[in-house]
Amino acid sequence: MTSAEPAPGAEPTPAAELMHVLDLEERSPGLFVGTTPRTPLQRIFGGQVAAQALSAANATVPGDRQVHSLHSYFLRPGDPQEEIRYVVERIRDGRSFTTRRVLAHQTRDGEDVAIFALTADFTAGERAVVEHSLPMPEVPGPEGLPGLAEVLAAHPDRDRGARALNRAVESRYLRDPYDPEPRTPPDTAFRAWFRVAGKLPDDDQVHAAALTFVSDLTLLSAGLTRIGGGWGGSVVGASLDHAVWFHRPVRADEWFLYETDSPAAASGRALCFGQIWAGDGTHVASVAQEGLIRSLG
Repeated sequence: MTSAEPAPGAEPTPAAELMHVLDLEERSPGLFVGTTPRTPLQRIFGGQVAAQALSAANATVPGDRQVHSLHSYFLRPGDPQEEIRYVVERIRDGRSFTTRRVLAHQTRDGEDVAIFALTADFTAGERAVVEHSLPMPEVPGPEGLPGLAEVLAAHPDRDRGARALNRAVESRYLRDPYDPEPRTPPDTAFRAWFRVAGKLPDDDQVHAAALTFVSDLTLLSAGLTRIGGGWGGSVVGASLDHAVWFHRPVRADEWFLYETDSPAAASGRALCFGQIWAGDGTHVASVAQEGLIRSLG
């Protein structure tokens, strides 16, 4: 039994549910199948697909090599009623780096189609010639900050989708994500604390996949700060691509600060960047995404 699993007869913890999502079935060499938890959403959360694809790639890589970057594209919306099949291609097994390509498939009208593509690179690490990182902003810690329940109590119309996306994750917000007031430079960054709700196994690959899952939660929202209001009003969005660079190991089941901002938006697309720090101030990851933002009007 892993540390994420509940005692026999107990209700599964959110961490155990996330582990179930990340624990793929290997049907044949290089072919892995993932499932989606029950959800009221009409499409699969992008962070889930990215985390599962990374888990599939991880399963084909030697244990002494950890992911240092992933780059991916969302090709079609995922259907939560259909299984997802991840096909892993072994691109390279070098002395210093290992590269995998993963293509996720689902069935649409009897046809097998690709919904997601990921390339991930892994390394055993080496002695650093130079080391530097961004300092963590001086912000209050998560204790005492409002969580999702408090935020949604003030915005009951946003409840359904937000709770479904955040089921496995605890969050604490430094600002209201649905604040209707537009923000102007230089005060456009959005910051929140996150952690997986429960304890995960002591496995760096699991924590990297869990961090990938969480990294898609608020990233595209950064594209809305200049107009205010957040999701669920008159606009909808969809991720187009997603990239994560893992600078140092992190425990995704301990509080980490996620700062997001959007330097540019045009032609219906917003480019968003994110930085992640562990609770002790260590800069552990950088994230980038471009996504569609469309009006419902």
